[in-house]
Amino acid sequence: QVQLVESGGGLVQVGGSLRLSCAASGLDFSTYAMGWFRQAPGKEREYVAVSLKGGAGEGYADSVKGRFTISRDVAKNTLYLKMNSLKPEDTAVYYCNADKSSSTYYINRNNYDSFDYWGQGTQVTVSS
Repeated sequence: QVQLVESGGGLVQVGGSLRLSCAASGLDFSTYAMGWFRQAPGKEREYVAVSLKGGAGEGYADSVKGRFTISRDVAKNTLYLKMNSLKPEDTAVYYCNADKSSSTYYINRNNYDSFDYWGQGTQVTVSS
C-alpha cells in the first residue's frame, strides 16, 4: 500500500531552521508531483510548496517563498522541506502529499480529496 510518512518536526525558536522529510513507499516516486501543506488549529489546511513531477520545477506559497526550499531524493524516495528563518506563524502540523497531476497543486488545491495520497503529519512549533 502507499504510505507517506513525515518526520523532522519539533520545537524551534524564531529565526531557527528545520528540515522535514517525507518518506514515500508503494508508489513510483518520480512519476508523482509531491507537496507540503500545513494546518494550524482553527485554520484551514494551506498549501506550502510543490515539487513538480519529472523535475519540472518547484513552487511556493508567498508566505514561505525565499525561506523554504522543497526538494526530493528519488533514490531514497524521500521528499524534503528545508525551512529557514522560521516565524511563529509557521507553527502548524505539516503534511506531505502526492498526486499524479502537478496541476492539482494549482487547481482545486484547497480540496483535501483532490490529492491522491496524504501523510499523517508532523508538528512544527516556532516559539517567540
